[in-house]
Amino acid sequence: MNDISLDALPVPGTATAAAALDVAAAHLPPALLNHSLRAYLWAAACGTADGVTFDPELLYVAALFHDIGLVPVFDSHTVAFEEAGGHVARVFAAGAGWPAERRARLSDVIVRHMWPQVDVTADPEGHLLARATATEVVGKEADAYPSRFRDEVLDRYPRLDLTASFLACFQDQAARKPDSPAAGAVRSGLAERMAANPLDASA
Repeated sequence: MNDISLDALPVPGTATAAAALDVAAAHLPPALLNHSLRAYLWAAACGTADGVTFDPELLYVAALFHDIGLVPVFDSHTVAFEEAGGHVARVFAAGAGWPAERRARLSDVIVRHMWPQVDVTADPEGHLLARATATEVVGKEADAYPSRFRDEVLDRYPRLDLTASFLACFQDQAARKPDSPAAGAVRSGLAERMAANPLDASA
């Protein structure tokens, strides 16, 4: 990734991408909004560097909505937050005129970002978003990105209080939904892994 450049990454300029950003900005707190935008950039950088062919618009919209289920107005007491977020994104995409198959793909990408791993050949966008969110939350693969690029991303979209607020969200999800992936992450030492995230040390 030595030659990766922030401004060279594909950022979709479609009306749907712009609308997704408007919706995310209206509902996500600043730390989660910046987190979602950074997740797209890590994912796009990883895909570009690794030669993974991906759909920038699909990945961008998925990144913006992947944590929308953590927001109280969209929270669900019956399903995991990523599943709730997939439902919200699917409704948004229907309003944007996406066909049913593309709406389903969007929901799948959001749900799969909580999987331990996603097959890149079966779901390149899900694979990239899962890797990017792991980088964001616990710093996994953070050292694979050049320090200059990391600094550019963090300068453009600061982490703010992400570590504390995100952990609180996951702990709340775990308490109410003990069988969810979020609960499993909390039980497996999420707090300790987040505390050691190198992105916070350089932010």
